[in-house]
Amino acid sequence: MTEQISAPTPPTLLLVDDEPSILSALRRLFRPCGYRILTSESGAGGLDLLERENVDLVISDMRMPEMDGAQFLERVRTAWPRVVRILLTGYADIASTVNAINKGEIYRYISKPWDDNDIVLIVRDALERQQLQSENSRLLALTRSQNEELKALNSDLEARVSERTAELEQVNGFLNLANDTLKQSFLVSIKVFSALMELREGSAGGHARRVADLARKLAIQLALDAKAQQDVFIAGLLHDIGKIGFSDAMLAKPVPRLNAEELGRYRKHSLAGANALMPLADLKGAADLIRAHHERFDGQGFPDGLQGLGIPLGARILAVANDYDGLQIGTLSDRRFNPDDARALLVKSRGKRYCPTVIDALLQLLGAPHEEPPQAAQVAVDQLKAGMVLARDLMARDGTLLLAADYLLDANLVREIQTYAQREDLPLVLHIRRDGKSR
Repeated sequence: MTEQISAPTPPTLLLVDDEPSILSALRRLFRPCGYRILTSESGAGGLDLLERENVDLVISDMRMPEMDGAQFLERVRTAWPRVVRILLTGYADIASTVNAINKGEIYRYISKPWDDNDIVLIVRDALERQQLQSENSRLLALTRSQNEELKALNSDLEARVSERTAELEQVNGFLNLANDTLKQSFLVSIKVFSALMELREGSAGGHARRVADLARKLAIQLALDAKAQQDVFIAGLLHDIGKIGFSDAMLAKPVPRLNAEELGRYRKHSLAGANALMPLADLKGAADLIRAHHERFDGQGFPDGLQGLGIPLGARILAVANDYDGLQIGTLSDRRFNPDDARALLVKSRGKRYCPTVIDALLQLLGAPHEEPPQAAQVAVDQLKAGMVLARDLMARDGTLLLAADYLLDANLVREIQTYAQREDLPLVLHIRRDGKSR
């Protein structure tokens, strides 16, 4: 008798919003995608549905009576950790949004009004990611089960059991290493917060990465120690995190075109960014630099009106790196400047807005020949060896930083990179320092 193969069950979405019109709009948007749609006009109703239904993904509004989105998603995370959580927010409230990120561990937040194509792609990608994680867990359970079965085989199969066990232990080692890496809040926080602003429509793509790279080079030029260099680099990646609550329209405006209300909010973003990172002890040094990166050498900056050497050196470095790139991408002026003009404007404000020592280091750095190419070699991923040092950042397919330049590879990292390249089917070629030394 022929066995019947049942069709796969479509994913189930739960939409939670106290406005029926929003629920109707979302239902119409996702219905053609083939999803099973559930709706609720309150957080309590959403929890009742989760008790009764098998839900794959939740989209919740932030502002709701009795139980807001942050509280609702936190309870979803506790009771149903497998369910993907997305926050829908229609107002700029950084404290509430960061609270939802920290407590609800949301996958993504989406601003109202949303772009139909963007939200459909976000949901599709989230469900695909959930499916991959579920498959990963299934495979891990399967390997453990097979390992126990192999141990129970008779002595005639001892050689085969040993070989198979070694393979399974290697697979488990990869999975454990990947899980340990994900649990490192320091690295995860950097990737999450650095990516938030880059995902916003209208943001200056790559600005944070360029600022971080230049700030680290200036820190090296000024002979800061390794810890200070790391703090400057991380602060460069996260220096605009305080703008998370800005509207897309405000993010697209250069500073001179902000109105009085917008300018007031802008002048608080460095403080908001530092406060957002306060719970993370490993980021305290970077948070202090983010708070002070809009201080001026003449004391006319914000938020604390620090002056001269009273401003942390890392913040003085970050200010120069940030404004040098900002002048070129048009965030600080109605027009964009070429690199030479941007450098000239910074020099003009030497001793006023900017620290003379940092400006001098910038001039030396920009005037120096680029030394990286003759010092770096291209190495295929299968040729990596322990002891090699990265000459350039290693980036994931989606632009996420995996490993920073100057990272010393050990045997575990080499295996992890090779596994990642094989799993993603990427023909990776890494840039490795010829001298084998970190700078």
